[in-house]
Amino acid sequence: MSNPWLDIPLADYEGHMASAQVQQSVALADLFAEAIELRRPASIAVLGVAGGNGLDRIDSEMAERVVGVDINPLYLEAVRRRYSPLRGLELHCIDLAEEAVQLAPVKLVHAALIFEHAGTRRCLDNALSLVAADGALSVVLQLPTEAGQNIGKSGFASTHGLQSLFVLVDPEQFRDSLKERAFKLIHQVHRSLPAGKAFWMGIFVRA
Repeated sequence: MSNPWLDIPLADYEGHMASAQVQQSVALADLFAEAIELRRPASIAVLGVAGGNGLDRIDSEMAERVVGVDINPLYLEAVRRRYSPLRGLELHCIDLAEEAVQLAPVKLVHAALIFEHAGTRRCLDNALSLVAADGALSVVLQLPTEAGQNIGKSGFASTHGLQSLFVLVDPEQFRDSLKERAFKLIHQVHRSLPAGKAFWMGIFVRA
């Protein structure tokens, strides 16, 4: 069975995320920038990098290595074209829900709206395996709304298939899961969105 992410043109996905009905692109880039500012990492991995939203917030004087991981190779080619000036840019086509990541760890692993699509089993194992001994994991989760609509409806029909993959992850349960894996929460923030939804971001380090 083909993964729906392989069938969504990048222009559709980026248009969907920036649409008036969704309006998540800027918020996600801002949260990524906040994580970078708090940790000032020399190396960064972005899981589900898509077209690279937020990579322009990376200070190349600070980061010597930037790793992008995504299931869609066409997304990665777009990142390569757009952000080739980034120092130490590495792009890897990996299905985080099914494959084991075998990459050198980094100082900051950023996973925004990934676990809702790829689950918290193999994908979480992969994320934690990438965190260096003195590194951190920053996670952005979508919070539930009264309307109960997980994927915002926009004019981009190709994104509608994502609804079948999307499962909200409870931040409290996620914190408990990471505590069991010897990771502690050191920073958290809630971010309301113009379209009525909200994000939670937590930053974790090894306990």
